[in-house]
Amino acid sequence: MRPAYDRLATLDEVLRRAGELSPKTLVFDVEPLVAPWDSGQDALDQGVASVLARARAIPGVAVVCFSTNSIRRPSSPLAGNGVRAEYLALAGKPLRTGYYRAFPRPGVVIGDQLATDGALARRLGYAFLQYHPDPGSLPAGPRLMDRCGQLLRPLLFARPH
Repeated sequence: MRPAYDRLATLDEVLRRAGELSPKTLVFDVEPLVAPWDSGQDALDQGVASVLARARAIPGVAVVCFSTNSIRRPSSPLAGNGVRAEYLALAGKPLRTGYYRAFPRPGVVIGDQLATDGALARRLGYAFLQYHPDPGSLPAGPRLMDRCGQLLRPLLFARPH
């Protein structure tokens, strides 16, 4: 059986759907849902704190992980307040999966790119919630990668709900 896949346009929709899946682990791609591309340190710190607070409110969640292939990191350690909070910079998605394998199951990966975040979810046996804002708001590189990633969707996941 293939893991679940849904395509959603807002953080509220993503968190609502994640709660319906009753995950123990949530893995968030950082850009653009947590912090916009090319944003500064304040945007990253505020985004991580905000998303972490909302994610840990989902019943049953034990781990919230922020994962990015970029080098940027929050300026202070994450305070999970009862939930294990992790941040992985230079994560090597979707090739490097070892770190995630210690997280409790079931899990959900939340990100914007099927080719990286979706493939990571598939490799881990997690559901994938694709954050997909208005395509006009995407920079050229992510927009092109999204179009290429859509070709992979039938190979990775069943039809969206």
